[in-house]
Amino acid sequence: MIYIVIPVYNRREFTRNCLNALKDQTYLDFTTVVVDDGSTDGTEEMLAESFPDVKVLHEKGNLYWTAAVNIGIRFALSHGADHILTLNNDTIPAPNFMANMIAWSDRKPEALLCSFEYDIKTGRPCYGGELVNWTWASSRYLLDELAEDAHRGLHAVSLAPGRGLLVPRNVFKSIGLFDERHLPHYLSDFDFTCRAKRKGFEIFCNYDAKLFVYVEESGDKRILREKNFKNYCNHLFGIKGAGNLKNFSIYTVRNSPVHMIPFQLLIGYTKRILNYLYR
Repeated sequence: MIYIVIPVYNRREFTRNCLNALKDQTYLDFTTVVVDDGSTDGTEEMLAESFPDVKVLHEKGNLYWTAAVNIGIRFALSHGADHILTLNNDTIPAPNFMANMIAWSDRKPEALLCSFEYDIKTGRPCYGGELVNWTWASSRYLLDELAEDAHRGLHAVSLAPGRGLLVPRNVFKSIGLFDERHLPHYLSDFDFTCRAKRKGFEIFCNYDAKLFVYVEESGDKRILREKNFKNYCNHLFGIKGAGNLKNFSIYTVRNSPVHMIPFQLLIGYTKRILNYLYR
């Protein structure tokens, strides 16, 4: 039994488009759960009118990505989910997305599978997984290395984002949920998948599962659009800032080899402090 968990807060049309894409899947044996964190733009009414089969969990508007996803995961697990797919509402799964996720999950039932992402505006691949080099605080991005005819099947990766991530029930049983207390928004997905990998679970990017994403619509992308001191502070210290130094510190201390932590922190702080100014 597969449950899809989608956290939402406003952005009604993104949610509508995502759910319509799920209705158009060639494989439909799944249950969709939307965690609506107090939307004020008519999302609640739209869901009730257009998607009566979707399970909607209503919250009060004080959650971020991690806590909202965890609420959906707890609901799914309590209703017997074997696998849970976490999905963001600003994504559009290709019609055969779920079919190709299930086909590979049947062959790798204990593995975590993330999606092959395409920029919805350009139609070009934009993320296909990465291999982390902890020694040099860097990643090798598979899209930079793989020939186009290799853009199929599974490719092993070091970690995975939470948008379009299929997770077996046993992973949650082994390592728990995403860490909403310490990583309320960014990096909780990378932290979760790193913990899973250390427990022996394989992680793959599924190049047959195409997920179209609005690259410029993430919280931090909006912060980066307009350069000013307030946005610079939000980038480094705000909950929705991808450069959040506290979150990065927690993530690094947990997942970096112990002897590399000082170097990782130095490189990471430098990148985050300077990256906003550079971009």
